[in-house]
Amino acid sequence: MSPQTSSQTLAQIPLFKSLNREAIRRLDTQCIWRRASAGDYILQYKDGGNDLYFVVQGHVRVLIQAISGKESILRDIEAGEYFGELAAIDGLPRSAAIVAVTNAVIAKMPSAVFRQAVHEHPDVCDQLLMLLASQVRMLANRVNEYGTLDVRRRIYAELLRLARPASKGANGETVISPPPTHAELAARVSSHREAVTRELKKLEAGGLLQRRRGAIVIVDGGRLAKMIEDAAE
Repeated sequence: MSPQTSSQTLAQIPLFKSLNREAIRRLDTQCIWRRASAGDYILQYKDGGNDLYFVVQGHVRVLIQAISGKESILRDIEAGEYFGELAAIDGLPRSAAIVAVTNAVIAKMPSAVFRQAVHEHPDVCDQLLMLLASQVRMLANRVNEYGTLDVRRRIYAELLRLARPASKGANGETVISPPPTHAELAARVSSHREAVTRELKKLEAGGLLQRRRGAIVIVDGGRLAKMIEDAAE
């Protein structure tokens, strides 16, 4: 791929928002650009290599693998975000697999180029530190959930994480759109599809959740959060 088209530039990556046009252009030319189709594995667990990857277009997913070989969904990475920063910093094998959820445009940046950008631009360094801190907090929260919550409450917590505020005047409703499949939700909480189906039906029967075209609506997120807190005490 040639780094001359509008879809092949790092200018839209927030990490580089403080860089001028010429600095962005230099970084563009130092990347290898590729397209990934939905379902393609971009990285496999334990892969070698220390390149950093930027999602310029599309949506990818981080999968972690248990000793049994079962994969669980850790988080999603949207356009404008990046992955592979741990290997770019410490040079160790990949700690997770990355799969394209949609067709995507990916920029692969050599570790040396990334580290130079971090050292030369304080804002890039600060943003990287913020990302690493947020990931540590996220992982700490997930460990706490697995240690204190049963599958039911883990499903509740994941629904709240995925939900976004509904349109104005929606009386505090939050929406998950597009809705995940039951199998996908199960992979996010290390459970199985049948358990997710059962718990979502209970939430619907209790009036806490509604299914609408192309969306799951959480009617009372505060009440759902309280149910999680009560179980953790």
